[in-house]
Amino acid sequence: MNKALVALLLGGLLAQANTMASPGEELFKAKSCVACHAIDKQVLGPPFQKVAAKYGADGAAHISHSILTGSKGVWGPIPMPANAVSEAEAKVLAEWIVTLQ
Repeated sequence: MNKALVALLLGGLLAQANTMASPGEELFKAKSCVACHAIDKQVLGPPFQKVAAKYGADGAAHISHSILTGSKGVWGPIPMPANAVSEAEAKVLAEWIVTLQ
């Protein structure tokens, strides 16, 4: 196989890998999160980039807890209800959110 063809194939695989959503992003889209949140803009709740910036890389446990139990008064007057996700799903979501800063 010539070098140009190998480079083209590897480049295509890398491009495809970069467009695949992470497990956290897939959960975000599949669960009710997407009704109130976006990654980079205010919807009803704060953008996940602002959540990540506020809590930092070490904030996944706090975010996971908020996903499971809800929160009130942290980002304004509208409370976030507890979400119907498992503890494992909340952890995956929270770990993904902190990567968005």
